[in-house]
Amino acid sequence: MAVCARLCGVGQSRRCRRRQRHSQADQDSDSEMDMDDEEEEERVVAGGLGSGASASAGPPHPQSLLDLPPELLVEIFSSLPGAALPNLALVCKKFRQILNTETIWRRRCTEEFGMKDDLRKMEIVGMSSRDLYVKLLHPYRHILGLWQPDIGPYGGLLNVVVDGLFIIGWMYLPPHDPRVEDPMRRRPLFRIHMWEKNKATIECMYGHKGPHKGDIQTVKKDEFSTKCNQTDHHRMPGGRQEEFRTWLEEEWGRTLEDIFHEHMQELILMKFIYTSQYDNCLTYRRIYLPPCLPSDLLQPGLFKGTYGSHGLEIIMLSFHDSKAKATKLTGDPNVPAGQLTLEIDLNCPVHLPDLEHQRSMEELSRLVLEVHEEAQRGLQARDAPSEVAEVAPPQGAEGLHSAPPAGAEGVEPGAAACSAAPEPQPFVLPLGVMARNEVYPRTCKMCFYGTGLIAGHGFTSPERTPGLFILFDDDRFGFIWLELKSFSLYSRLTDQLSHAQAPTLERFEAMLRNMQSWTS
Repeated sequence: MAVCARLCGVGQSRRCRRRQRHSQADQDSDSEMDMDDEEEEERVVAGGLGSGASASAGPPHPQSLLDLPPELLVEIFSSLPGAALPNLALVCKKFRQILNTETIWRRRCTEEFGMKDDLRKMEIVGMSSRDLYVKLLHPYRHILGLWQPDIGPYGGLLNVVVDGLFIIGWMYLPPHDPRVEDPMRRRPLFRIHMWEKNKATIECMYGHKGPHKGDIQTVKKDEFSTKCNQTDHHRMPGGRQEEFRTWLEEEWGRTLEDIFHEHMQELILMKFIYTSQYDNCLTYRRIYLPPCLPSDLLQPGLFKGTYGSHGLEIIMLSFHDSKAKATKLTGDPNVPAGQLTLEIDLNCPVHLPDLEHQRSMEELSRLVLEVHEEAQRGLQARDAPSEVAEVAPPQGAEGLHSAPPAGAEGVEPGAAACSAAPEPQPFVLPLGVMARNEVYPRTCKMCFYGTGLIAGHGFTSPERTPGLFILFDDDRFGFIWLELKSFSLYSRLTDQLSHAQAPTLERFEAMLRNMQSWTS
């Protein structure tokens, strides 16, 4: 604001501090030079007006922002961030009056929050752009973006966006099992608007009786909570049985009678009992989309994947030097949300045999376990730096591509996997491997050794077990869990998610570490 005051001529002297530190003699000299420069400038202007014209006849030179015409000030103020405008209004009365111009706030709403055609609706209801920005968009800007709700092991994915004249929190739900390539489903959990009394109103959207009173509280940075003030709106006339049947239809797209597997029925009932106790009174923690680098095997992001009786879950695929990591955003009682479900070693590619041998589970296990044993020997050698020994390639590892070690001179970690784009090769699941979705791609681009996390109920005895990562194309990949003899198919989540990019790589790495601690 001090800078604005000096520009307006109402604050400190226009002389810079460096000149103030000069001696009095230097100041006098500078003053004379400034006077000479001003007189010379006036003579040039006067000469440009023609013979006999005086300097005072020329247009005055603005000495501060106050001397600029209002339309120019409107253009200048429109280009400033909206958060800086309240302080600017404190400078003087003229600035305060100009900041009432709708053009300024309309441009701020458009550039900062992507509002365009929606602003025309405001004129119909008599709402100003300034009120929309000051009372709705700016106060709640900190909750825009991606969030993970704290729902025990189940987690979730919430995207808070500016939607028309509302701020809406959309819960993203996977498609019905096992249709992994179907689009995501969305359910509104809350909304904020200014339709009533020209002030922001928060409404809970949970339940089946329409919007009702709710509240939002900022707990701390990158965390907020929602509260429903009328939970009776969540109840149904038929009681818990009707609520369960409705939830089951929405969550799974079927009735309990259609699910013949007894263990699956128990898991579904357990999830309903656990999640329904919250009544939309939840705490959310901010999450970011993974950053993308040119060396990545494929574009990182969010994917939907099949997890056996647990149904479809959402994971986040990210790349870390020679590793690819898949972190759960939604989870289950065995492996909860936030845990590292897959870890792929991009320095350990696996070349598949012909289709006939691919059908053999024993052949696939042999190939993967050979790489697994070599990887374990490499970890042991790295943990014992005093012992220098050459590790011979495994015997009989025909069909196994060796890759340069991570960090080798002239080779970036993971570069061996990404340096060439091989031709797609035929792919088929081995006999005896269970797959929720039999409609999987029949060609793949590359395969890598990796490990998958398995655990008992309640995340007991977690263990990383070997498996095979199969890259089908830029939007689909799979993983064969050797110990479980199970196949998971993953498909990219293609929804546009705004306000979700990590500010720095360090912030993203810190977020991943925190996610594991939330549910550990």
